[in-house]
Amino acid sequence: MPNETLLIVPARRKATRLPDKPLAPIGDVPMIVQVWRRAMETDVGRVVVACDDPEIQAVVEAAGGEAVMTAADHPSGSDRVFEAVCRIDPDEKCAVVVNVQGDLPTIEPDTIRAALAPLQEPAVDIATLAAPITDIEERTNSNVVKVIGSPLAEDRLRALYFTRATAPWGDGPLYHHIGLYAFRRAALARFVALPPSPLEQRERLEQLRALEAGMRIDVAVVDAVPLGVDTPADLEKARAILARGR
Repeated sequence: MPNETLLIVPARRKATRLPDKPLAPIGDVPMIVQVWRRAMETDVGRVVVACDDPEIQAVVEAAGGEAVMTAADHPSGSDRVFEAVCRIDPDEKCAVVVNVQGDLPTIEPDTIRAALAPLQEPAVDIATLAAPITDIEERTNSNVVKVIGSPLAEDRLRALYFTRATAPWGDGPLYHHIGLYAFRRAALARFVALPPSPLEQRERLEQLRALEAGMRIDVAVVDAVPLGVDTPADLEKARAILARGR
């Protein structure tokens, strides 16, 4: 899908647990540049950082990347991504939009590419990722979002629900949801226009808005969960991983 795919990296400067997170240095560049590099390494389409701060835009452009300013008051990364898409592709030439979170500096390009595979099925509106839970403590950790889905293949699920609870009950694998999404452009436009849904608000998981509206989400199962940087400790882990070459 190289000619019809946009990879958008949303970056918001204000973060409670890690101030100025996109600008935190990792190796020789700020974290947002590391994420931009990982997205570029996929070689599947145009990569643009959607930011809310001129300094973020400046560091991306200094690294040779493309960035676009968006509003500072978006309620979610999806809304920021959609504004960026409308700005850079007003003629609606792109068909697929990949939301690559701006705090995944060590993500493997193959992991990003995996999110595109479910969209080969025309009935799929949104594709996302998950990995089997191998750490017993993650099974009951409410900060670990689990996806419940019907198996379609060894590496594919059709999402039925997302939850912070331990689910489903009984023997069998549990899956750790990875918050990277590939949207059909029309699905993204529909999604951001929908009001927050009851289950979304209860679980604090925006992807439930799509399921409650009858949109189909398929999940590509990958081997491992990429490191998300939310705290100073996570930042040190990311620095160590990239220092040894991932």
